[in-house]
Amino acid sequence: MPEPYVPKEAIGHGDGGSAALAIGEAESLERRPGAGPPGPEPLGKPRSLWSDAWHDLYRNPVFVISALVIVFLVIIAIWPQLIATGNPYRADLAKAQQGSQPGHPFGFDTQGRDVYTRVVYGARASITVGVCATTGAALLGSLLGGLAGFFGGWGDTLLSRLADIFFGIPVILGGLVFLSVVTSTTVWPVVGFIVLLGWPQISRIARGSVVTAKQNDYVQAARALGAGNGRMLLRHIAPNAVAPVIVVATIALGTYIALEATLSYLGAGLKPPTVSWGIDISAASTYIRSAPHMLLWPAGALSITVLAFIMLGDAVRDALDPKLR
Repeated sequence: MPEPYVPKEAIGHGDGGSAALAIGEAESLERRPGAGPPGPEPLGKPRSLWSDAWHDLYRNPVFVISALVIVFLVIIAIWPQLIATGNPYRADLAKAQQGSQPGHPFGFDTQGRDVYTRVVYGARASITVGVCATTGAALLGSLLGGLAGFFGGWGDTLLSRLADIFFGIPVILGGLVFLSVVTSTTVWPVVGFIVLLGWPQISRIARGSVVTAKQNDYVQAARALGAGNGRMLLRHIAPNAVAPVIVVATIALGTYIALEATLSYLGAGLKPPTVSWGIDISAASTYIRSAPHMLLWPAGALSITVLAFIMLGDAVRDALDPKLR
């Protein structure tokens, strides 16, 4: 049984009495006036998976640094004129391949265009392709994979075989073939191609998560209480199966940005007059010895962007995976 509370007045001053009196004084100072005897500490409200993950994320320096870099990239992609007041298309052949100058810290390219301005404006195409392609692949893959995992049967088998077909298509070769017949200079053909080849991976992740989640006791209880398929899928299964999809999509976003730059470098992705890091890297690769600044700056911006998204995805994976705690 717990020992009864003894007020400080009842503490004697014999052997050990001074120490006991000091402890009693400290306890009385910690209690608010009028409070009763000390009891057990109240248990706090248990945190959910998302609140617990956020608690880990904002204390993770990798997540904070990568998130700040991504926020900066998104801002300059939307408003590049905030840090670059020049025109990315303005050319002055008299300054072709010249190095850094006052007001032009990154130098000029082969046509005399400011490399700094083109690097800043190139973030718009890369971020747009990455975000749109990731959103499209995540939505399509989650929808198909979630429905296949929930209902099973012939639909699940058909989706699995269809995903195997897309997994067998080489990404770079498929992009060269698919995009070589496209004459549009916008980002949407590239986005469509990445979504077309990117949804099978997310669909498998979504299917596995749904298959695991629908076997939990709370789903079986909801089914026993008469909940319909739509309610179980939206209210009980999807919120608990979406975490792996978010992790894979976050990491894939950086991969899609690198894929766009690779296809643009090979001449099958974005096309001029679109300002893209891949296009500038392709144009500068021939002059890497005579004018290395033309290649290093857009390549560095591309590497930092891809690394930031991959680091963000790794941090989110560690926070959402209970096995890694």
